[in-house]
Amino acid sequence: MTDNVIGDFRPVVRSLLETDLYKFSMWQALLHWHPGAQAEYEFKCRNQPAFPLTELKDEIERQLDHLCTMTFREEELEYLRSLRYIKSDFVDFLTVFRFQRKFITVEANGDELLIHARGPQVHVMGFEIFVLYIVNELYFRRFDQEAALAEGRRRLDAKIAALKAFGQEPMRRNPFEFFDFGVRRRFSSAWHDEVVGRLAAEVPEYFKGTSNVYLAMRYKIHPLGTMAHEYMQSFQAFGVRLRDFQKAALEDWVQEFRGDLGTALTDVVGMDAFLRDFDLYFAKLFDGLRHDSGDPVVWGEKAIAHYARLRIDANTKRLVFSDGLDLDKAIFLYRHFADRIMTGFGIGTWLTNDLGLKPLNIVMKLVRCNGQSVAKLSDSPGKTMSKDETFLAYLRQVFEHPAA
Repeated sequence: MTDNVIGDFRPVVRSLLETDLYKFSMWQALLHWHPGAQAEYEFKCRNQPAFPLTELKDEIERQLDHLCTMTFREEELEYLRSLRYIKSDFVDFLTVFRFQRKFITVEANGDELLIHARGPQVHVMGFEIFVLYIVNELYFRRFDQEAALAEGRRRLDAKIAALKAFGQEPMRRNPFEFFDFGVRRRFSSAWHDEVVGRLAAEVPEYFKGTSNVYLAMRYKIHPLGTMAHEYMQSFQAFGVRLRDFQKAALEDWVQEFRGDLGTALTDVVGMDAFLRDFDLYFAKLFDGLRHDSGDPVVWGEKAIAHYARLRIDANTKRLVFSDGLDLDKAIFLYRHFADRIMTGFGIGTWLTNDLGLKPLNIVMKLVRCNGQSVAKLSDSPGKTMSKDETFLAYLRQVFEHPAA
């Protein structure tokens, strides 16, 4: 399917299916278990762009106007129904779903771009990924496309060659597998297509899928993803004792998916606090863990030691790494862990925006739910996002998490 052009307007979003799989899984779980939740999401750029993102404000507004006219196509709904963990009533909901423009605002505060989505969580949570790749694609349209794509293809050629050379190494106990996690920070939809298409065709023995549900359908590869921080954070405001929010979130997930989508995210209040809650019950029910902040080697060793304490064979579990990976770092981590536990590597920016230009480091995070602050206490400096210092201090105290 080629991009539509409407007069002089080039829509960035091609399909409502073109988002991360975990948006659908979290959406379904929250619709079933907490349909009345109210939420607020906030956009933030963590690095210095080449020009103020506020210059894109009017274009972003127009793209959001277009997004809010879109609905799911019948073939997309049928594809979702074909995924065994997606329930029929959720797809029925998506049949009539449309984003509401009144729930999202775009403003400029000097050079700072402010984007807020506020409203019923099941109506605003989906904005995140679309906002991020709208901003990215509009930003990178202002650069020399021909030069960037030439450099991107050169680098992609080198990655594929490195993977083929890597294949000459002696076999380890568990295979090397990596995935595309790059929809939110991609250079463009066309480049994303090219990257996924080439990896699927040229190194299928290593490339095992994508988080982009639209491209998974298009290229007939596996859609991948389970949960993100927003799912876990929401439970800080769902009426359970704060100390128990991780266990409540994991329990609802188990009840919703009954063994599917079994990779748990560990860094909402730090790995140490997560492992205190991840007891034998959850360790047996979940297939593995996902790393998204902190030193990945230290994190992985803690996970393996935890399984050992619980007398679980680590080779029956999987560690998924997804924090700022490039191919070299993924291979390094694979060599370190592959003989002791299964691994997987979700590579984002350095697959879909590795074209010689400085990528944007942009996020759109849940900051309030049901009228109260929620937060992530990251294991990496700079990733904690909350304006409520009082709540952050309380969260650190409850979970014995050191101040950043």
